[in-house]
Amino acid sequence: MTAVDHPYPGPEETQLYGPPSGSLADLLERVLDKGIVIAGDIKIDLLDIELLTIRLRLFIASVDTAKKAGIDWWETDPALSSRAARDALAEENAQLRARLDALEGSVEETAGAAR
Repeated sequence: MTAVDHPYPGPEETQLYGPPSGSLADLLERVLDKGIVIAGDIKIDLLDIELLTIRLRLFIASVDTAKKAGIDWWETDPALSSRAARDALAEENAQLRARLDALEGSVEETAGAAR
Protein backbone atom coordinates (compact mmCIF):
# COMPACT_ATOMS: atom_id res chain seq x y z
CA MET A 1 0.00 0.00 0.00
CA THR A 2 1.38 3.43 -0.89
CA ALA A 3 0.92 6.62 1.13
CA VAL A 4 -1.78 7.75 -1.28
CA ASP A 5 -3.76 4.50 -0.91
CA HIS A 6 -3.53 4.48 2.88
CA PRO A 7 -6.89 5.44 4.51
CA TYR A 8 -5.30 7.47 7.31
CA PRO A 9 -2.85 10.23 6.46
CA GLY A 10 0.54 10.30 8.11
CA PRO A 11 1.99 13.34 9.88
CA GLU A 12 3.55 14.62 6.65
CA GLU A 13 0.23 14.52 4.83
CA THR A 14 -1.63 16.16 7.73
CA GLN A 15 0.73 19.12 7.58
CA LEU A 16 0.18 19.44 3.82
CA TYR A 17 -3.60 19.22 3.89
CA GLY A 18 -4.58 20.35 7.39
CA PRO A 19 -5.48 23.86 8.47
CA PRO A 20 -2.59 26.29 8.69
CA SER A 21 -0.95 26.15 12.07
CA GLY A 22 -0.85 29.30 14.16
CA SER A 23 -1.14 30.37 17.71
CA LEU A 24 -4.11 31.94 19.41
CA ALA A 25 -2.12 35.16 19.64
CA ASP A 26 -1.74 35.21 15.84
CA LEU A 27 -5.47 34.68 15.39
CA LEU A 28 -6.31 37.42 17.90
CA GLU A 29 -3.87 39.81 16.24
CA ARG A 30 -5.45 39.13 12.84
CA VAL A 31 -9.01 39.63 14.17
CA LEU A 32 -8.10 42.88 15.92
CA ASP A 33 -6.20 44.14 12.88
CA LYS A 34 -8.96 43.38 10.38
CA GLY A 35 -12.01 43.50 12.65
CA ILE A 36 -14.91 41.08 12.77
CA VAL A 37 -18.65 41.71 12.79
CA ILE A 38 -21.14 39.35 14.43
CA ALA A 39 -24.81 40.09 13.82
CA GLY A 40 -28.00 38.40 14.86
CA ASP A 41 -31.67 38.95 15.59
CA ILE A 42 -33.80 37.44 18.32
CA LYS A 43 -37.56 37.47 17.80
CA ILE A 44 -40.24 36.37 20.22
CA ASP A 45 -43.65 35.76 18.63
CA LEU A 46 -46.87 34.54 20.17
CA LEU A 47 -49.59 33.37 17.79
CA ASP A 48 -48.04 35.29 14.88
CA ILE A 49 -47.88 38.48 16.96
CA GLU A 50 -44.42 39.90 17.36
CA LEU A 51 -43.83 40.59 21.03
CA LEU A 52 -40.14 41.40 21.11
CA THR A 53 -37.28 41.86 18.67
CA ILE A 54 -33.69 42.27 19.78
CA ARG A 55 -31.09 43.17 17.17
CA LEU A 56 -27.51 42.35 18.17
CA ARG A 57 -24.50 43.79 16.40
CA LEU A 58 -20.99 43.12 17.70
CA PHE A 59 -17.87 44.66 16.20
CA ILE A 60 -14.58 43.31 17.54
CA ALA A 61 -11.49 45.26 16.51
CA SER A 62 -8.54 47.20 17.82
CA VAL A 63 -8.94 50.89 18.62
CA ASP A 64 -7.04 51.87 15.47
CA THR A 65 -9.18 49.62 13.27
CA ALA A 66 -12.37 50.96 14.86
CA LYS A 67 -11.24 54.55 14.28
CA LYS A 68 -10.55 53.72 10.62
CA ALA A 69 -14.13 52.43 10.44
CA GLY A 70 -15.38 55.72 11.90
CA ILE A 71 -16.21 54.38 15.34
CA ASP A 72 -14.94 56.43 18.29
CA TRP A 73 -17.86 56.69 20.73
CA TRP A 74 -15.67 55.83 23.73
CA GLU A 75 -13.89 59.19 23.35
CA THR A 76 -17.12 61.14 23.94
CA ASP A 77 -18.74 58.90 26.56
CA PRO A 78 -18.27 60.51 30.02
CA ALA A 79 -18.36 57.08 31.67
CA LEU A 80 -15.33 55.94 29.64
CA SER A 81 -13.28 59.08 29.12
CA SER A 82 -12.11 61.56 31.76
CA ARG A 83 -11.77 64.24 29.07
CA ALA A 84 -15.36 63.65 27.96
CA ALA A 85 -16.48 63.82 31.60
CA ARG A 86 -14.72 67.18 32.03
CA ASP A 87 -16.23 68.44 28.79
CA ALA A 88 -19.70 67.31 29.90
CA LEU A 89 -19.28 69.10 33.24
CA ALA A 90 -18.05 72.26 31.51
CA GLU A 91 -21.04 72.16 29.14
CA GLU A 92 -23.47 71.68 32.03
CA ASN A 93 -21.79 74.50 33.94
CA ALA A 94 -22.13 76.85 30.94
CA GLN A 95 -25.82 75.96 30.54
CA LEU A 96 -26.49 76.57 34.24
CA ARG A 97 -24.69 79.92 34.13
CA ALA A 98 -26.78 80.96 31.11
CA ARG A 99 -30.00 80.00 32.92
CA LEU A 100 -28.86 81.86 36.05
CA ASP A 101 -28.07 84.99 34.02
CA ALA A 102 -31.51 84.81 32.37
CA LEU A 103 -33.23 84.43 35.75
CA GLU A 104 -31.27 87.30 37.29
CA GLY A 105 -32.12 89.48 34.30
CA SER A 106 -35.84 88.72 34.62
CA VAL A 107 -35.73 89.46 38.39
CA GLU A 108 -34.05 92.83 37.73
CA GLU A 109 -36.66 93.69 35.06
CA THR A 110 -39.51 92.76 37.44
CA ALA A 111 -37.96 94.84 40.26
CA GLY A 112 -37.41 97.81 37.91
CA ALA A 113 -41.01 97.68 36.64
CA ALA A 114 -42.38 97.56 40.20
CA ARG A 115 -40.65 100.82 41.15
